[in-house]
Amino acid sequence: MILSVNGLYKSYDGTDILKDISFHIEENDKLAVTGVNGAGKSTLLRQITGEEEPDRGEIVIPKGVTIGYLSQDIEPDPQSSIYDEVLSAKAELLSMEEEIRQLEKEMDEASDDKERLSGIFERYNRLTHEFEREDGYAIRSNVTGILKGLGFTEDEYDKKAAALSGGQKTRLALAKILMSAPDILLLDEPTNHLDIGSVSWLECFLKGYRGAVIIVSHDRYFLDKIANKVLDIESGRARLYIGNYTAFAEKKAELRKDMMKAYLNNQAEIRHQQEVIEKLRRFNREKSIKRAESREKMLSKMEKVEKPFDIDDAMKLHFAPRRQSGNDVLTASGLSKGFDGKPLFSGVDLDVKRGEKLAIIGPNGTGKTTLLKIINGMLKPDCGELSYGSRVETAYYDQEHHELCPDNTVFEEISDAYPDMSNTEIRNLLASFLFTGEDVFKRVGDLSGGEKGRLSLSKLMLSKANLILLDEPTNHLDITSKEILEEAIRNYEGTVIYVSHDRYFINRTATRILELFEGHFVNYIGNYDYYLEKKADPDFDSLKAVSGSLEKSTPGPSFRKNTGNEGAEELRSYIRSEESRQKLSFEQQKQRKQRLQKIRTGIAACEKEIHGLEQKIFELDELMTHQEIATNSAKLNEISSEKEGLEEKLSALYEDWEKRSEELEAFMEEDG
Repeated sequence: MILSVNGLYKSYDGTDILKDISFHIEENDKLAVTGVNGAGKSTLLRQITGEEEPDRGEIVIPKGVTIGYLSQDIEPDPQSSIYDEVLSAKAELLSMEEEIRQLEKEMDEASDDKERLSGIFERYNRLTHEFEREDGYAIRSNVTGILKGLGFTEDEYDKKAAALSGGQKTRLALAKILMSAPDILLLDEPTNHLDIGSVSWLECFLKGYRGAVIIVSHDRYFLDKIANKVLDIESGRARLYIGNYTAFAEKKAELRKDMMKAYLNNQAEIRHQQEVIEKLRRFNREKSIKRAESREKMLSKMEKVEKPFDIDDAMKLHFAPRRQSGNDVLTASGLSKGFDGKPLFSGVDLDVKRGEKLAIIGPNGTGKTTLLKIINGMLKPDCGELSYGSRVETAYYDQEHHELCPDNTVFEEISDAYPDMSNTEIRNLLASFLFTGEDVFKRVGDLSGGEKGRLSLSKLMLSKANLILLDEPTNHLDITSKEILEEAIRNYEGTVIYVSHDRYFINRTATRILELFEGHFVNYIGNYDYYLEKKADPDFDSLKAVSGSLEKSTPGPSFRKNTGNEGAEELRSYIRSEESRQKLSFEQQKQRKQRLQKIRTGIAACEKEIHGLEQKIFELDELMTHQEIATNSAKLNEISSEKEGLEEKLSALYEDWEKRSEELEAFMEEDG
């Protein structure tokens, strides 16, 4: 065991973030930490590193175990070059290497002094043995391998960190941490700002990593490849699952179903007890009141089952175009673009039809976002022509969220853009994107990446455009929000062109893929599985598909299979439910139905008889107040005797009613 977390609690401003978190990992475990944004994933990592102290609980890390932490706001040394920054992760080995070189010089100088030479040689042997054991001779080749794997080119190695973009700084920080090779790697969203090739490289690196890895990520493809355990944080509590992301998702779906069933049963039991208590009190007899009080005590001690997180608690997103565009949405011919004399792409031809979902993929810095901005009219091509079809209305999602005003509140961001909306309409909209209560008065500049993403999506939805352009729309979205965005795009009747590195997202939404290839775009008519299939096909000549000319071959079996995934899953779900319902034979079901009907009929008849007796007793009480009865002792005794008999019968009926109610209660529990 390399890490043990026991009974961890953490709260901020009276709000519990982590509640009784316990788990442990072994030396080579690859643990994925999942949960919605704000669930406490990054908080957990900071507790493990010691950046924050838990309110309660303990974190046990054996002595000598080293930890490397990639946070979302790490900053490299601005004056260091890319290469030197990564190399500095092995500062101790570099110092050792320098001492070895110095000892070699000293051995040359002390060649005539055997005693001094012997001492130098002894230290030299010890250091070289340790240097070799720590793989010191491979330091520089490892630096080069990691930098190339994470998408840095050799001509960038001397660039200063101060000149890098935010995404490049994150990649540099990741490279340095991987180079340091700690016993435990803590990675918070490591695939952000990585292109698909770099993510694939990182997958291979981490799968072969000899230490333990704890990953916070919303990249489901990535987690599927890496994780052998999943720690899911929900409502402050954590549950550990064995297996990769797919295994976790399947087990969690089954567990959620069981939890929802338990919650609904618990709610039904509470309502039943409340109804029984109410009826017992209505009987208004000393014995029934005591029984009602007894049941109230039992109800107060009953364990309340928490409602599990439900899709109703998630973001609501639905794209609907104001009007339909023509069938020809976008046509481009011979588009080329470069910066500072360096070409990005050239000769790009596009012919986009209504309803297409077009994904643009390729390495970072190759022109994907540039092409998107040209399509949106934000940049002009160096050459070539671009034209829209009839009735095309565009809306643009910027991954940097530059369209948001940082000084606005969340509420003002919507009201300024859509002044005709009422306060109530704006509030309702924001609530559907999880901005409730005082959240609507937060400054946009103070929002997290995920919150800015949701706010941008809300404005995109209000635009009612029929051509949506998206630049990395899944960055900073939690998995639930990604799934909701996927469904919104799949159901959208308009056209979508997007840049994304999220392979799971592409696979679920794309009907066509454009890959940047040697300065040109190659078309693949299908989703990501189909793209991989064609890339692996030695008979597929990608050169035939350059410059945007459509790759004509029929989508392979993986694409056809995937387009039916949703319907197949619904069918499997239906079959499972049918099999469950059919476990009992028809005759058994009939008998149980008859028994249930008999119990309910008995309860109804009992309640009817109770009501009749109570009415008769009430009438006798009224009768005894009449003067002619009250002064007639014989008649009074007769009525009193009759009343006494009715009350005895009523008492027996109360007991019978309660017994039948308990029988119904037991039957419902048995029926599940």
